[in-house]
Amino acid sequence: MFEHRKEELLPQRQFIRRVVNYSLLSIGTITISLLIGILGYHFLEGLSWIDSLVNASMLLGGMGPVNQLHTTAGKIFASFYALFSGMVLLVAVSILIAPIFHRFLHHFHLEIGDD
Repeated sequence: MFEHRKEELLPQRQFIRRVVNYSLLSIGTITISLLIGILGYHFLEGLSWIDSLVNASMLLGGMGPVNQLHTTAGKIFASFYALFSGMVLLVAVSILIAPIFHRFLHHFHLEIGDD
């Protein structure tokens, strides 16, 4: 997936392409997770589409729910979605910074090898 530490650094253009690809993967992960939250709030709690979007976005962003929950199914969904959202946020950020962190470490190993 990434180049070995004994290989040369990727050229700038290929590195930027890698960062863009990983950014798209991170955005896709967040989008799918947001859709899960929107559908869950809409169908299990009976919220409107826009209220479902707001609640899912706030939980996914780490802020917390906006609307009060009234149904048991909605409360159970919200509790699991909150845990899921915390993990998705960590995964999305990790995917986003992975190529940059790898390049930093790769560059660091190349400098050590030169000594």
